[in-house]
Amino acid sequence: MNVEPPFSGLHVDRAAGSTGGRGVLEGAFGLLEAVRRVQEAGLTALAAESGLPKATTHRLLEQLVGLGAVERHGGRYRIGPRIFRLGHDWQPHPRLRTAAYRPARRLAQITGASVGVCVLHEGRAMVVGGVGGEVEPLVPMNPGTTYPWSTAAGKVLVAEAGPDLPVGPFPGSWQRESVEIRTRGVAFDRETVMDGICCVAVPLRDRSGRTIAALCAVVTPSHRLSRLADTTLHAGRSISAGLAAR
Repeated sequence: MNVEPPFSGLHVDRAAGSTGGRGVLEGAFGLLEAVRRVQEAGLTALAAESGLPKATTHRLLEQLVGLGAVERHGGRYRIGPRIFRLGHDWQPHPRLRTAAYRPARRLAQITGASVGVCVLHEGRAMVVGGVGGEVEPLVPMNPGTTYPWSTAAGKVLVAEAGPDLPVGPFPGSWQRESVEIRTRGVAFDRETVMDGICCVAVPLRDRSGRTIAALCAVVTPSHRLSRLADTTLHAGRSISAGLAAR
């Protein structure tokens, strides 16, 4: 069995500004973030984007290429397959993927909806797993895709979270709507974010009752959202039960 070693071997000359291991890791991860933002770029552009000296950027990029974290195509760099695999294994709860697998697929089969499991990330609803449905490709449910917090999934997550969130400004109706979401356990989006797209979402809770994610079902306006909400609530309770199991 081939076991991939952890990220190691990264080094930056102290003359280039590193003050030890933490500085090296910060530089490497900052560079990876720069590659993610620009998607694909050459050395000069990535040095400017990351704020690192050009020589340091080149050295780190070559080592990241060797580790599979970055790919080099000619003189340009982009995120590599190793980071892709690591990123897709992330989840906000150790059992979320397992607990959501069957209920999410069943929900998609019954309703025809595109179904997603989302978390709140940097003020947006980020998909961590999903099943494609009738609104593909308008609303893809690929892991890493983000949507405004004002989607149904985002509203569930914001309503259940604390007051100090990187979102806003909130509309004047938000306080009343957030109370309704917490009371009913479901949020709606009736073509608010995108014409021709409606959505319902429910919270997914762990054993302590803490909301760790939202389950959303995205459809066209031809669907009865009240019926879709009931079906989504049932699927959400099934996932939450799986999360609460010992």
